[in-house]
Amino acid sequence: MEIEELDGYIRENWDSIREQIRGRRYRPQPVRRAEIPKPNGDRRELGIPTVMDRVIQQGIAQVISPMCEPWFSENSYGFRPSRNCEMAVREMLRFLNEGYEWIVDIDLERFFDNVPQDRLMSLVHNIINDGDTESLIRKYLKAG
Repeated sequence: MEIEELDGYIRENWDSIREQIRGRRYRPQPVRRAEIPKPNGDRRELGIPTVMDRVIQQGIAQVISPMCEPWFSENSYGFRPSRNCEMAVREMLRFLNEGYEWIVDIDLERFFDNVPQDRLMSLVHNIINDGDTESLIRKYLKAG
């Protein structure tokens, strides 16, 4: 589906989609895999969700992100609201001017491929304190 088709699709199908989500029967579609070249010659693998799945994911992110934001380190700049690369560089320069000699840059490539999902879900549950996450944890642990 193209983005231009989304409005009509949601208007026609929202009642069904909403009930699937509420009833925990909604299943995201498989993501389309794509690779893009990196400047060093390597390739970065991307997973591209469907337009509808992306809208649902964004809705969830808009609710959960503000709840999780206070738990992140002040020294973290990647994919954070009101933060950007320039701010990270300015902070690094401030540290260098204060006499620090080491700057550590960590890229968590494939983080979600390797993170213990049960621990992650437990942390999410503790942050958002919602019974639904507890049942999701139990469901995940049974499936795992």
